[in-house]
Amino acid sequence: MSDIVIDAAFDSGNIAVSSVDGTKAHLTIPADRNSEFAQWFHFRVSGSAGRSLELRIEGLESSAYPAGWPGYRACVSEDREYWARADSTYDKGDAGGTLTIAYTPASDIAYFAYFAPYSMERHHDLVTEAAAAEGVTYRRLGETLDGRPVDCLEVGEGDTQVWLYARQHPGESMAEWWMEGALEVLTDPADPVAKVLREKCRLHIVPNCNPDGSFRGHLRTNAEGVNLNREWATPSTQRSPEVLAIRNAMDASGVDFAMDVHGDEAIPANFIAGFEGIPSWSDELGDAYARYRSILDRRTADFQTAKGYPIAPAGRANLTISTNQVAERFGACAMTLEMPFKDHDDCPDEAQGWSPERCKLLARDCLAALAEWLESRDA
Repeated sequence: MSDIVIDAAFDSGNIAVSSVDGTKAHLTIPADRNSEFAQWFHFRVSGSAGRSLELRIEGLESSAYPAGWPGYRACVSEDREYWARADSTYDKGDAGGTLTIAYTPASDIAYFAYFAPYSMERHHDLVTEAAAAEGVTYRRLGETLDGRPVDCLEVGEGDTQVWLYARQHPGESMAEWWMEGALEVLTDPADPVAKVLREKCRLHIVPNCNPDGSFRGHLRTNAEGVNLNREWATPSTQRSPEVLAIRNAMDASGVDFAMDVHGDEAIPANFIAGFEGIPSWSDELGDAYARYRSILDRRTADFQTAKGYPIAPAGRANLTISTNQVAERFGACAMTLEMPFKDHDDCPDEAQGWSPERCKLLARDCLAALAEWLESRDA
């Protein structure tokens, strides 16, 4: 029979084909442009109906986050709507670290990805639909190095300035699935959570901070290979116009509460990282952060507080990182939400692992937690 064919020349596509023999392929992951970050893959296999595929992605001990591969299962879809998990095994001693994906498609075309992709076309649909909703204002904050707009949606009439922003790291596509869920809540005139938030807040929502990296199939950087979440202290038009545009808009509005939405390669859980270690740390601000995290932990089994990142020592926070810079700059209750590429081990899903659908549900819980946090603050 003929060899399968593997393509990646499309929105967010990324893979390099070393060889194909029938239904077996040897693959590698190209790094982001002008960068050493390599982890995101997204490709199409055709000529595959009813055939047992063996897809070997090699050299992964040299990838950006080798700890992300043990226990990981690749995402697969035959309709680009429903994303399941394919049987996957990792052998760190084989060909420099090999993820072997085994899957038998029912149809002739199957897509494989590190996480369910969120295309730029879907992004434009999301922004356009939300902008047309009652009470929503659209703002073009700036322009990327490739000439794409940095889109921002604003809603609400309250005094509390809330910033929600996602995909500084473009390969963390779960972040924009979260944004889709958040916007579905906030643009629903009958939703009780949205009613509270629109009354108390002015919400500024940036669904995708890094559209160039998203389209190019990058894991972590923009068109010039710059990690945007290390640019918040001194963003520039030459390296990080995306961050400069967002931070300038924050300067104009002020920030009271901020959530930067991400994904984590290694930790199989949802968690929040805070701003401990900023020079202006206060117990009052720390208590506000702890209170939000506690409310979210109580509201959903898809969140937990046992796993997460190490806490920075006093005065040692990295102010180039968004959450730290925003907390320090504005005295804001700022945080980074991390979702897994793997599964949420405390509440697993054998069929899909952590999925777009659960990202959207978590967004609703995060917004409901914010509404409760505001009400207890104002009590």
